[in-house]
Amino acid sequence: MRSASTSVLTGLLYTLGLVLIGALLATFLLSFTNLRESSLPYFTYVINAIGLLIGGYVTGRRCGGRGWYYGGLTGLTYFILVLLIGFLGFDAPMKWGTLLYLIAAFALAGVGGILGVNSINSSHKPRGVKPRR
Repeated sequence: MRSASTSVLTGLLYTLGLVLIGALLATFLLSFTNLRESSLPYFTYVINAIGLLIGGYVTGRRCGGRGWYYGGLTGLTYFILVLLIGFLGFDAPMKWGTLLYLIAAFALAGVGGILGVNSINSSHKPRGVKPRR
């Protein structure tokens, strides 16, 4: 079991890396295919969702417990980072959609954390041993 801060930071780095790779992939798809820019919001939602799920999964797997909490913390940290970049860099206003994005980021990364904790717990079960009654 690793410390929570390094686990959340590792999950955040996985999320950021996957979002960067997904953005590059979306850029290539828009440049070299007949896809239009009007479909770009759907790409960004899917890319962020996949990144948050996998980042939460990594966090939960590294922590070994409380996957929803530490995964959700990863989503919250990612949300704050994206909010700061949008607010300070692009002067994006705060809307109700921002609150929905916060809830979605926390929930997706929390689900990923739950899956990560359960994957480590299921891989360490001894085989052939019957449970006690």
